[in-house]
Amino acid sequence: MSVNINYLLLIPEILVLSLGILLFVLALITPRNLQKGIGYLTTIGLLGIFLYMPIAWKHTGMAIEGMYQVDKVAIFFKALSLLAGVFVTAIAPRYMEKIGYYSEFFVFAVFAVLGMMILVSATDFLTLYLGLELMTITFIILAAYKRESAIGAEAGIKYLILAGVSSAILLYGLSLFYGLTRTLNIVDIAAIVTNNGISPTFVLAMVFVLAGFAFKISAVPFHMWAPDVYQGAPTPVTAFLATGSKAASFAIFFRFFYLAFPGIREHWVGLLATLAALTMVVGNLVAIPQTNLKRMLAYSSIAQAGYILVGFLAADFAGFKAIMFYLSVYLIATIGAFTVVTVYENVTGKEEIRDFAGLSQRSPIMAAVLVVSLLSMAGIPPLAGFAGKFYLFYPIIKNWGWLALLALIMSMVSVYYYLRVVLVVYRDEPEDQTPITLPNSIYFTLLITMAVTIVLGVYPTPLAKIAQQAAMIFMK
Repeated sequence: MSVNINYLLLIPEILVLSLGILLFVLALITPRNLQKGIGYLTTIGLLGIFLYMPIAWKHTGMAIEGMYQVDKVAIFFKALSLLAGVFVTAIAPRYMEKIGYYSEFFVFAVFAVLGMMILVSATDFLTLYLGLELMTITFIILAAYKRESAIGAEAGIKYLILAGVSSAILLYGLSLFYGLTRTLNIVDIAAIVTNNGISPTFVLAMVFVLAGFAFKISAVPFHMWAPDVYQGAPTPVTAFLATGSKAASFAIFFRFFYLAFPGIREHWVGLLATLAALTMVVGNLVAIPQTNLKRMLAYSSIAQAGYILVGFLAADFAGFKAIMFYLSVYLIATIGAFTVVTVYENVTGKEEIRDFAGLSQRSPIMAAVLVVSLLSMAGIPPLAGFAGKFYLFYPIIKNWGWLALLALIMSMVSVYYYLRVVLVVYRDEPEDQTPITLPNSIYFTLLITMAVTIVLGVYPTPLAKIAQQAAMIFMK
């Protein structure tokens, strides 16, 4: 049986795969003292592929018959995955050089991006699981990258065990779906459900799949891995988990539930609303007492997942558009915050909130970016996070008013722990007065993230239009 493959639509994936293989070969044959260029080559390569995405935007269709759909939603999230890869590999070289395991990081980072790209285009259980496991396995390795660190080893082991459990749960749910429907195609499930209805076993399969995806997006009560892994993993890896991995996981969650179960929303929408409410409340309230900045950002990331889940409940054009817009601005703000944490940890070896005292005196640009990023996550106008939360919460006011109100209250709660960091950065005196010097790659990353966060808050229209075009496929 032959399968039709449109290689034109697979150019981004082919380029990322080729880059990964090239870096792997270079890592093997290049002496350790000459491997510094591998990091910069990775960033340039991923940036080049990212710049190709406007061309890819014009070419959509079924890349692999029945298994791999390249539509504007997929291209949008592939661009986000590539952008996350560009930023993370740009901030990582000095950090990884200090750890001592340099080139391997960039090889795994590229294959993690490839896994994300496969995942967001999957329309078949096999391609879905292939992309998910490629992404997950590379992140397990990256989470445990600090080989001599006890907390790093703990992070890797916890992520390995819990990722394995979540994958088993997801796979069991998918196997139940296959047993009930005799198809591996996500879109075909909708037609079968319309014709045959659902059974208790079908609902059970939905619950298993929802639980598997909830782990990947760190939704409560499946969030237990996030704080320890975020704290123990190398900071560039934490940034990657909080941005690229989360965006890709939301993309497949988004695609799966709205393509497979559009006619039976009443069976899962209540569960999703409960999940969103719990995630927002737990994420924000538990973030308040945290003293470690990476751990605080982990709980912040959990809360952000709750906000994004709120957008799913709209189930209309505005909701789809809002999710994509918010994930984009969240990615930029998170990269900005973690870039500051990466540099500061690399210079001082510290990551407690109190250790950032007087950062504004040692590096005004780092302090400014950290503050802008945190306030954007809190949804303070006129930053991009405010526009994102407006797009997310407005469509659900009519049917889910209580949830919109809860989201607003939790956003106000988040201001408290974000401003606590701001006070430390600007009010307190530093123990060390030595200015922090920044390499060009870090400096440009900081400037870009801050500028984009501000500009998209004042003028969100360009990104909103792109998200709107992508969301059109769900309105057919």
